[in-house]
Amino acid sequence: MSEEEVNSSLGASVSEKHFEWQLSVGHQWLRIDNDHVIETHYCQPGAKGITINTSHGSVYIDFDKLQTLNAALKVQRQSLLPQGQAEDIGWYFRDDQLWREYGSQSSGMLTSSISSGDVERQFTVNPRGIFSFIVGSTGYTLNFSAMTQTNITTGLCRNVRRRPKFTSNTGSFYSTSAAPTASSSQLTDGGYKWEFMAEEGEWTEYQAYVCSYDSAAIERQYQLNPQGQLRFKIRRFSYTLDFSRMCQVNDKIGTKRAVRRTADNGSQQHSSGGTQPRWQFLDIDGTWKDYSKGCRLCSVSSQDIELQYQQNPSGTMTFTTKRFKYELNFSAMTQVNLSTTTTRSVQRLDQ
Repeated sequence: MSEEEVNSSLGASVSEKHFEWQLSVGHQWLRIDNDHVIETHYCQPGAKGITINTSHGSVYIDFDKLQTLNAALKVQRQSLLPQGQAEDIGWYFRDDQLWREYGSQSSGMLTSSISSGDVERQFTVNPRGIFSFIVGSTGYTLNFSAMTQTNITTGLCRNVRRRPKFTSNTGSFYSTSAAPTASSSQLTDGGYKWEFMAEEGEWTEYQAYVCSYDSAAIERQYQLNPQGQLRFKIRRFSYTLDFSRMCQVNDKIGTKRAVRRTADNGSQQHSSGGTQPRWQFLDIDGTWKDYSKGCRLCSVSSQDIELQYQQNPSGTMTFTTKRFKYELNFSAMTQVNLSTTTTRSVQRLDQ
C-alpha cells in the first residue's frame, strides 16, 4: 500500500457522500481529508487495512478491527445516509483461494441458500449472535462476534468479512496511489509537471503546442477540482484526462494511458503512475517475477495491470501467455491458470 503523503485537497462535499472517516485526536473527532481513498480500499473484501499520513505520523488502520496500531488514536467510519436509508452491504467468506460473496459463488460451486442481504438482516437483529444456514445438504454457522463461518459436519472454520459495496455516487473515486492525510493545508499553486506514458514507455510532458494545455494550464484545472476531468484534442482525436484516476482516455477508441503529477524537485505528488507500481507473480521457483509483455509472450505489462486495477481495485482481469489463459483477482491478489486451475500469489509494489 502506498504511504506517500499528499497535500490535502478539496474532496467531495458531505452531501455527495454517504460516509465519512474520522480520527480522534484527544477528545475530538476530526474528518480525514481524501477519505475516498480509504473507502475505496475498505470496500474490497480482500483489503486488510491501509496506511495514511497524518500530522501525528503514519497511521495504519486495521479494517477488520476498525482501530489503529496507536492506542492514542482511534478511528471510525460514520454513515451520512438520511434516516431510513441503508447501505448496500456485502458479506464475504474466504474459501481456499478467494473472498466470495454469499449467494454469488462462481459456477461449479453450490450456491448458498442465503445472500448478503439475508446475512445483513440477521446481523442487524443481533450483531453478536450466531446465524445458521445450509448449502446443499451441509449446515453452517456464522458467528458474528468472531466473524467466522463453521462447517457443522467437518468443523472447518473460515474467516468472514462485512464490507460496504462500492457505488459510483458515494463521492468515492478509484484512486489508489494517493494516501489520505489529516492535514488541513491547501494545495499550492504551480510548480508541478504533468506527464503521460507515451508509446515508447517514457514519461512525456504535456505541451501546449500539441494539445493546447501545458503543465501549468493542467495544474490550474486540477487545483479547481482535484477529482474532476479535463477534455482536450490532439489532431483528430479528443481525450479526457481524469484527475481522480490519473489516466488519459482516448474518447473514440478507449485507449488509456497512465498520467502522473510531479513537483519541480521530481517527487511524485498525486499519481496512478508516478514511479509506476510494479506487479509481480510468485513463480514456481519461489521468486517474484515482473509481469512483462516480453516474458513468455505475456499479453499484459505492469502498466496494463495497474490501469485495470485503478478502474476497479476489487475486480478481475484476464490475460494470456503463449500457452495459457489466466485470471488475475485484485481482491485475492492471486493469478489463476484457467486451464489447470494452478493458483499463484500476486503482489503490487510501490516504488
